[in-house]
Amino acid sequence: MMTSIASRFLISCLVFLAPVSTSRAAPAWSWPIAPPHVVTEPFVAPPDPYSAGHRGVDIAASPGQPVAAAAAGVVTFSGTVVDRPLVVIRHDDGHLSSIEPVMGSVEVGSRVTRGAPIGTVGVGGHCADSCVHFGVRLDGVYVNPMLLLGEVPPAVLLPLTATAAAQARGWALR
Repeated sequence: MMTSIASRFLISCLVFLAPVSTSRAAPAWSWPIAPPHVVTEPFVAPPDPYSAGHRGVDIAASPGQPVAAAAAGVVTFSGTVVDRPLVVIRHDDGHLSSIEPVMGSVEVGSRVTRGAPIGTVGVGGHCADSCVHFGVRLDGVYVNPMLLLGEVPPAVLLPLTATAAAQARGWALR
């Protein structure tokens, strides 16, 4: 009994005395396109590596619009694949990003910094000249670019039973 009370007291002290951060750290990545940032098609992870999915995000853009490096790294490809121009960058944090259609203005092997111009929006691909596709891989696996841009809110567990207050706040299913 005494051990249980002591352990609860210790846990309470640790929780209340723990430093609390009220500011969010700025993400190390930035959007490759200037605002407004309209995602026309979100990332959809496939259930396995060989299934259908949308391995990146489509961001509204117009042909000729400037495109920037999302993070610092080295350009590993700048050219055309099948019917679309694209730029690929191996980033300092180990990620590999590709953005298409982009008419690259950078040479393969050149070092780029976050926000540095890498080209302009081109034509081709699945966006029908209305967006760019921004994909990111880590160790060969596609990841949601929104995570790196700091745009994915923290997950919130919702109650199984819906109270009027929870429904009013959008915290529970109706």
